[in-house]
Amino acid sequence: MIDVIENLFGMEPHHLNAVLFSLLTNIVIAVFITIAGFWLTGILTRFITRMLRKSETDAGLVSFLGSFLSMALKIMVVVSAITQLGIPMTSFLTLIGAAGIAVGMAISGTLSNFAGGIMILVLKPFKLGDEIKALGEQGRVSEIQIFNTYLTTPDNKVVIFPNGPLANGNIVNFTKEKTRRVEWTFLLSHDASFEEAKLLITHCLSEDTRILSKTPTMIGLEQITEQGMHITVRAWVKTTDFSSVFFDINASAAQAFVKANIPFAKS
Repeated sequence: MIDVIENLFGMEPHHLNAVLFSLLTNIVIAVFITIAGFWLTGILTRFITRMLRKSETDAGLVSFLGSFLSMALKIMVVVSAITQLGIPMTSFLTLIGAAGIAVGMAISGTLSNFAGGIMILVLKPFKLGDEIKALGEQGRVSEIQIFNTYLTTPDNKVVIFPNGPLANGNIVNFTKEKTRRVEWTFLLSHDASFEEAKLLITHCLSEDTRILSKTPTMIGLEQITEQGMHITVRAWVKTTDFSSVFFDINASAAQAFVKANIPFAKS
């Protein structure tokens, strides 16, 4: 048996045992470095994130830096574990260099997303908490990471945008300004009186204190079709009140029309 081991590995059994013991030891240490390193990375990332938030740093920048720091530290941990296995860093770097072209082609989109994330943080087309519409989706920005931006839709779906296409595409920011214009269209019968309807709508708007009085409202007869009269109403509100005012005025105007016997158009 000893002769077989010597012929197979070209070394004496006790030397082979020493090599195997050293290899197993390095593997255990490398695994420990990986587990402990990832654990410490999580603690350090959370600690720095909390410190940045307490310093009132921009929330989007905090999310971006936290994601970047986590990835950078994990890469350092993996490199340390590989070094512990006895793989020379020069050989490791040579291997990376040899595969550089293929890797570069594979991650070109990732680098574009990284650059897009930096553009978003620098140009600030939106920030955390803003409601935006981009790439065909609308929702609230919940997280900005180094490669992706997370959007939460009104029905609580999470949409993940690559930062590259997002930064280079059209973005509609609904909450960047402090005020927004609300618009309603009421379709009434030809038998209805426009002046009476206008008075009722004016009363509904004046009763709602969320309507900004400094900016004049507009009530106009947009068009008359075979269906009936199209009355357009425009008013300005604080951005935070937009949705609630829209639905509340719809309800109060409908009740006012019913009480005044003003008929809606029939489709």
